[in-house]
Amino acid sequence: MTDTDQDYYTSIEICAGAGGQAIGLHAAGFKHLALIEIDKHAATTLSDNIGTRSEWEWERKHCDVLCMDVVKFDPGESLQKSKGLYRKGEVDLLAGGVPCPPFSHAGKQLGEDDERDLFPRILKLADEVRPRAVMIENVRGLMDAKFDGYRQRIQAQLQDMEPDENGLPGYEVVGWNIYEAEQFGVPQLRPRSILVAFRKDVLKDLKYERPAPNAERVTVYDALKATMQARLKPFKQGPQAAAARQVYETWKEAARKDVAPTLVGGSKKHGGADLGPSRAKKAWKALGVSGMGVANAPVGGKPTGTEGRDLFGSEGPMLTVPQAAIIQGFPLDWNFSGGKTAQYRQVGNAFPPPVAEAIGKSIIDVLKAHRERVGSKR
Repeated sequence: MTDTDQDYYTSIEICAGAGGQAIGLHAAGFKHLALIEIDKHAATTLSDNIGTRSEWEWERKHCDVLCMDVVKFDPGESLQKSKGLYRKGEVDLLAGGVPCPPFSHAGKQLGEDDERDLFPRILKLADEVRPRAVMIENVRGLMDAKFDGYRQRIQAQLQDMEPDENGLPGYEVVGWNIYEAEQFGVPQLRPRSILVAFRKDVLKDLKYERPAPNAERVTVYDALKATMQARLKPFKQGPQAAAARQVYETWKEAARKDVAPTLVGGSKKHGGADLGPSRAKKAWKALGVSGMGVANAPVGGKPTGTEGRDLFGSEGPMLTVPQAAIIQGFPLDWNFSGGKTAQYRQVGNAFPPPVAEAIGKSIIDVLKAHRERVGSKR
């Protein structure tokens, strides 16, 4: 049996970042034809992890990881590995977490007047690729009343899309909802707005069911217990033993109370990595964590020499990048490229994989029913 005969679901993802959405969609059952990301460190993260993980063997053979501006992405010209598998109208899913600053409460909320707004680009790609389904992720702020008109225009552009030269129709938007990451086993608030649409010939009389919350609440303590113990272990037998025990107990008492506030990636124009604006730092402090920076991760369990700041500061220990990745829902062994600040920005800007997986599975339910209706795997 050849690859093109196999029973799988394909996707193309823009603004892929370090792979949060890609990991979740992969776990849901999608095979990635292309992951497009403009940041060189994030693109390297994608390539490195795909290149070493056994469960991504299909992508090693067929997925194009493209470090490029999505505005310049042309599926007919840009694809190399997946060129033989890509056909207009035959891609199962076009997905993307388009930049959030135009709609974020942390910014000026300029919406469509912000040059970083990539909704027009993903809509144009939907027209060019004509995938069976479209999924677009963004911040909660996009659902504010001030953007009602913009959302209506986006929905209208999908639903009123003219049939292409092969007669493939436009889309039916079946949901544009806010999902709370903490309801899917992620130890973080992180509300996100998700648009899901299906091509009209795929959906017809099928009913889309949005995923329901499917996991118990995981606190910061639940998520980071093992890694915090590992970070403090080198100090438990020396002169700082009492301080190490006190740090852990104080952190434990605070961290078991709640999930984390929403992680943010920070601005490339302003400073290094920290855990967000003043309100977020205050919330982290209440959880026993200093939000003033990101700790240096120990290598091989050895102290880094910055523990006075990283572990024993007056506001509690700082998080390492791997710990921030756990808070975001990444697998423990997902590795990030670049320096500490570049790595943290990749983590902070990500879409939590467990949420992407849940939504991906709900999309596959419809795609599978469509295949059964038309009687073909592909």
